[in-house]
Amino acid sequence: MQTTLSENASHLPRAAEAESILRTCVHCGFCNATCPTYQLLGDELDGPRGRIYLIKQVLEGNEVTQKTQQHLDRCLSCRNCETTCPSGVDYHNLLDIGRAVVDAAVPRPLGQRLLREGLRQTVPHPDLFKSLVNSGQVFRALLPGPLQSKLPRRVYPAKPRPMTVRERQVLMLEGCVQPSLSPNTNAAAARVLDRLGISVIATREAGCCGAVDYHLDAQAAGLDRARRNIDAWWPSIEKGAEAIVQTASGCGAFIKDYGHLLASDPAYADKAKKVSALARDLVEVLRDEPLEQLGIHASQRLAFHCPCTLQHGQKLGGAVEALLTGFGFNLTSVPDGHLCCGSAGTYSLTQPELSRQLRDNKLNALESGHPEVIVTANIGCQAHLDGAGRTPVRHWIELVEAALP
Repeated sequence: MQTTLSENASHLPRAAEAESILRTCVHCGFCNATCPTYQLLGDELDGPRGRIYLIKQVLEGNEVTQKTQQHLDRCLSCRNCETTCPSGVDYHNLLDIGRAVVDAAVPRPLGQRLLREGLRQTVPHPDLFKSLVNSGQVFRALLPGPLQSKLPRRVYPAKPRPMTVRERQVLMLEGCVQPSLSPNTNAAAARVLDRLGISVIATREAGCCGAVDYHLDAQAAGLDRARRNIDAWWPSIEKGAEAIVQTASGCGAFIKDYGHLLASDPAYADKAKKVSALARDLVEVLRDEPLEQLGIHASQRLAFHCPCTLQHGQKLGGAVEALLTGFGFNLTSVPDGHLCCGSAGTYSLTQPELSRQLRDNKLNALESGHPEVIVTANIGCQAHLDGAGRTPVRHWIELVEAALP
């Protein structure tokens, strides 16, 4: 696509990157065929091709309006279009660049500003978030339905983690909301890794990955969180930690982008590149280990929801499914498994109507094979799908750990 950036846009920090991405797009439209919001709304501007054109107009100096902002806000950042695109358009980075320009030019209504700021002040802070969840559970019956659906139906307490220190060690990101909503997930992962001779190093100084701030109009704050995490992990990396493991694929996708997002920061560019290279989703670690020594022979009937951040962001579609099948779990077929469930970070709160439609469609697909349990690899998807009050939804590693002899 031919494009000419305006004088103002040409001075943006990522101007050359934006122009390169725009010129990669040939406007073939293949992306619309797999875009969840385009399928729901049927509007060209609510598909990747239309949004790319809107960003092109903005960067070429055309007027920026609330309508432009609305169409960009409706994007789930699921990156399904990247998987589909024959030209390899780096859509999510172009979207980040475009959103920053639009959000700087178009003030949001007060209600939206309060919601987004409220999310930024609560979600990335585990202790505060846990207090809110606990309070919500106490007063659950008094809360409106939409808020009740955000609370876990059942919390599986974290079982004790192994105390043995192994020669092989990995770091693990604890996450923001997972310790409250699914506290046993990381503990189960640590116990499985321990069986394989790998110890998990806890690093409380490492906090939110930065994705919440970054995708809620505060990109600079998100990158500051990335820098703090790098500082927290660096001593263990220098001592030989093999990997930085994530059990939430959304966090993993963002950490794997640290190297790109901080490439122009002279103090952190090299460290960020190293951290991104060490970042591993849990399934990447396990699949390279001698799993037969775990002695798992399961038979439970499961449906696996592959999060967008796992299959499109990290290109690990099929990896968890293969591992679960190898353990003996009976995986049901899931129609349209490539489509987003509507969670998408905070999307279920900022775009609730679209999010609910996508959730219901996804649950219909997941339940079509009559599974006993639905499993997934991202806490956002897990909480969003389970909030419908239908088939129970858990992290896959909890069922693997439960099947250990």
